[in-house]
Amino acid sequence: MPDVTKSKTDAAVDTVAPPKADPAAAPAAPEKQGKPRGLWGDAWYDLRHRPMFWVAASLLALLLLIAAWPGLFTSADPRAGDLTNHYLSKPELGKFFQPEWFGYDTQGRSIYARVIYGTRASILVGVGVTIAITLIGGLLGLVAGYFGGWIDSIISRITDIFFGLPFLLGTMVVLNAFSERKVYVVIAALAFLGWTSICRVTRASVITAKQADYVTAARALGASTSRMLFRHVLPNALAPTIVVATIALGGFISAEATLSYLGLGLADPTISWGIDISSGSEEIRNNVHVLLFPAGMLSLTVFAFIMLGDAVRDALDPKLR
Repeated sequence: MPDVTKSKTDAAVDTVAPPKADPAAAPAAPEKQGKPRGLWGDAWYDLRHRPMFWVAASLLALLLLIAAWPGLFTSADPRAGDLTNHYLSKPELGKFFQPEWFGYDTQGRSIYARVIYGTRASILVGVGVTIAITLIGGLLGLVAGYFGGWIDSIISRITDIFFGLPFLLGTMVVLNAFSERKVYVVIAALAFLGWTSICRVTRASVITAKQADYVTAARALGASTSRMLFRHVLPNALAPTIVVATIALGGFISAEATLSYLGLGLADPTISWGIDISSGSEEIRNNVHVLLFPAGMLSLTVFAFIMLGDAVRDALDPKLR
C-alpha cells in the first residue's frame, strides 16, 4: 500500500513557490577594488606613514627656501663687519632673527646672517655633485650591467682605478690645480672622484633587472636596445641608485665644508659654513659661539639628508617594511 502521507508531503514541498524578491531592497553594491600599486606607489604610501620622512622633508624644504631666498630670513649684510662695536659680541638669544641673534665673529660680521647666506653654497655643492655623479655613474653602470662582456670589463677596471684613489686627498690635489675655487670648480672636483659607488650600485641593479621575465618578453617582441634600456631596465633598477645618491648628498656637503676648512675648497668672498668653521676654530677656547652655530647648521643639514635617505631606503626595499 503506497505511503499517502509521504506523497502528499513531497507534493507540498514541490509546489512551494520560491520567496519573492523585495523590489524595495537595493542590490548589493560590488566591492570596489583599489588600483594595484607598483614599486613607486608602494614606496610613496610607505613614506607617507613615516614620521622620520616628514621631519626630514620639512627640514630640507626649509633649507631649500633659505638657500633660494636668504633675504626673507635676515636683512643684515653677511660681509659687513664692524670691529669697533661688534668684535666677538656674545649671542643675544632673545632677539630672534636679528643680526645679533647668534653673535658676531672675529671680523664683526653677523654669524646669523652668514649662517643663512652660507646655506646656498653648501646646498648648491651637494645637489650639484649628486646630480653629476648620478648621471656619470648611473650611465656607466647602466651600460656595463646591460651589455656585459668586454664593455663591462673595461668600465669595471676604470671604476676600480678611481675607487682606489683616496677621495679627499684626490680632491685636494685636483682643487690645488685651480687658482680660483668657485662653486662649479668644487662641484667638478668632487664629482670627478665621487661617481664610483653609484656606478657599482647601478651596475648590480641592472644585471638583476635584465634577467627578469618582462625584459625577456620585450626582447622577444623585438624591442629596440634604447627602449629596453630606458623603458624596461632602468626604471626597475633605479631604486638603489636613488637611495645611495640621497644619502651621499649629505656626505658631499660635509666634504665641501672639510675642504673649505682646510683652505682648499670655497674661498672668500664666497660664504660657506666650512670657511666660518675654519675661522671660528681659532676662537673655540674663549668664544665657542663663533664655531658652534655654523657647525650646528652643517650637522643639521647632513642629518636631514641622511634621515631622508634612510626613509627612502626602507620604503623602496620590501624586505625592510
